[in-house]
Amino acid sequence: MAATAVSPGYRVARWGYLAFCVAAFVFLIAPILVLVPLSFNAEPYFTFTEGMLRFDPEAYSLRWYRSMFDGDEWTRPLANSLIIGISATVVATVLGAAAALGLAHPAMPGRKIVTALLISPMITPVIIAGVGMFFFYSNLGLAQTHIGIILAHAVFGAPFVVITVSATLAGFDWTVMRAAANLGANPLVAFRRVQLPLILPGVISGSLFAFAASFDELVIVLFMGGLEQRTLPRQMWSGIREEISPTILAVATFLIVFALLALSTVEWLRRRGAPGGQRAG
Repeated sequence: MAATAVSPGYRVARWGYLAFCVAAFVFLIAPILVLVPLSFNAEPYFTFTEGMLRFDPEAYSLRWYRSMFDGDEWTRPLANSLIIGISATVVATVLGAAAALGLAHPAMPGRKIVTALLISPMITPVIIAGVGMFFFYSNLGLAQTHIGIILAHAVFGAPFVVITVSATLAGFDWTVMRAAANLGANPLVAFRRVQLPLILPGVISGSLFAFAASFDELVIVLFMGGLEQRTLPRQMWSGIREEISPTILAVATFLIVFALLALSTVEWLRRRGAPGGQRAG
């Protein structure tokens, strides 16, 4: 069969489209990726030195990565971020998954209104939410405590779980739950052994987004955190304002790698959750 002729106009349009995609990719990613090589700068500068531009090995160093673990200037904020992030993720996952299961039930009244209220923290300006949470948790005596920040971060993480679990439940075959009930399983056993394994990719995806949202959050910590609750973004903010150190570049690179790993995991879970994904994997 003869090959289909491609017109010159089509080729120009195709190359123009590819050039636009590359330009858009560079515009979006370059300001972030430029931090990575700068984090290996052997000199305490935030710019590329002549040695780095010549690719001189002596111009590159891991000194700023080693400084991350010297003392507790960065290790304590890292520990706080992990403690707060993991705890907030657990709370957000339990509440968000329960809310999504309730919203998926056909007998749930006012489903759209309740859904809009649950995901409203995602569209509310963070500074407004921060002011409100500060006064609310201050009256409860939870300001400048780990528990207060964990609960506040859980509020922002739960919508991610609601959205991902709701999307998973949109294609859920409810006849399997009726089949489990007919075989004698009570609702708890049917959920644990039938429904949960099927919606687990959505639950894990939502929890990863919730953890990333908590791990990267700054405004709430500025309002509600004290010295003992200083997280990694809060320490970076203080470092930029008080003492500019290239260690911030190493921490930023660490966060970029963490975000890439989280997104890769979410994409892997999405592929496994897609029809035929498990067979393809």
